Amino acid sequence: MNIRTGRHCVFMLHAHLIFITKYRGKVFHESSLQRLAIIFKEICEAFEVELIEFKGERDHVHLLIHYPPKVQLSKLINSLKGVSSRKLKQEFDSIRAHWICKKSGSLWSPSYFAGSVGGAPLSVLKHYIEQQDSPL
Repeated sequence: MNIRTGRHCVFMLHAHLIFITKYRGKVFHESSLQRLAIIFKEICEAFEVELIEFKGERDHVHLLIHYPPKVQLSKLINSLKGVSSRKLKQEFDSIRAHWICKKSGSLWSPSYFAGSVGGAPLSVLKHYIEQQDSPL
């Protein structure tokens, strides 16, 4: 188990993130996905977040992160999407010239998926909490 500690807490928070390109445009190729992994890793490090896994396809990416409780996922996601969009459009002519970037100016869809992962199944946790002693 990968348990981390902070000044006043002990935590093990993981999230699965999925970002899709605007209009599911198929803009990524091997070199842009490799660069995207580096960009995401740098941003995660700045937020004290561990990027455990990254994988992408032509029109979407998956990330598995381990993050501290002080990190607001919405702010992390905003930074991941904003910085990566700007840098990829600067560095890859094929992405900058793609119709989705010309039409809307943005690489990513404004929506995303964020799911908590890891630990015991909810049914086990529910049962554990139900079995705790209550004050009389």
